[in-house]
Amino acid sequence: MAWFRNKPDPITDRARALSNEIAELEAQIKSLDGRLQQQSAQPKLRSTALPQSPTLQRSTSQTQAAPASPREPVFEEVDSNRLQRHAETPSTAAHYNELGVRKYDLPALFRRIRNHFRGPAATNPKLVSYLAAGGIQGLRPLRYEKRVARNRFIVFVIFLFLMLLGLVAAFFRHQ
Repeated sequence: MAWFRNKPDPITDRARALSNEIAELEAQIKSLDGRLQQQSAQPKLRSTALPQSPTLQRSTSQTQAAPASPREPVFEEVDSNRLQRHAETPSTAAHYNELGVRKYDLPALFRRIRNHFRGPAATNPKLVSYLAAGGIQGLRPLRYEKRVARNRFIVFVIFLFLMLLGLVAAFFRHQ
């Protein structure tokens, strides 16, 4: 039976292959950089017109080159509307009764319960659509996986029901 065997994961295999390719490319870069360092054994020349500019060539007898000029930091834009969308509805005077106690809002309760069972929204909807449609090579579509899980659950429930029915029949037979 294939229930207790691990299935091969094509994404992990692909990640392993890409890691090996990256390691090979890094080794090739190091070897080419070593060749370049050996070829450029001439002394450095710096312009007197721009003394802060980087040097033209690197020498093995001199010390480290001047540090590079600091770059401007890059800041990521923040979507403040997204933060405001997740905030609860504002409380107004209509939400409270004459004693100052918050009124019971049945539709809001149903919305909160529905959102609780729905789960969080996907952070990457494109990946979710690929997984649902079976767009990644080697992975089964999500609808197929759901059907398999549903069928296993139904078989398991029927099995438990038959076991319980057998226990009840055995119990009443002995009495």
